[in-house]
Amino acid sequence: MSTQASNTRSESTANPAAKLDVLGDDCARTILIATSEGPKTAKELTKRTDSSSATVYRRINNLLESDLLAECVRFENDGSHTTAYEATVDVLRVRIDADGITVVVSDTDD
Repeated sequence: MSTQASNTRSESTANPAAKLDVLGDDCARTILIATSEGPKTAKELTKRTDSSSATVYRRINNLLESDLLAECVRFENDGSHTTAYEATVDVLRVRIDADGITVVVSDTDD
């Protein structure tokens, strides 16, 4: 089984608070944790979250729109392929000051 990145990533949201809103949902956090271990299909995430497939797809879309998740294609040994999702972030930092809320997302702990 191999994974290849896809060019079907959603448009980034300009509102940093939207990332925090997405992370306020338990199902979305479970999806993000599961996909940080490697790409997972929606079916795998549905089992992992113990949620309905409709709920999982809504949370996947929210995470994609917030640039916390990316789509990729997973190729199986038999030549078939499926859409999978992978976390795009390892570190999320939140700064609150007089200018408002700033959310910085990175893929390293630097």
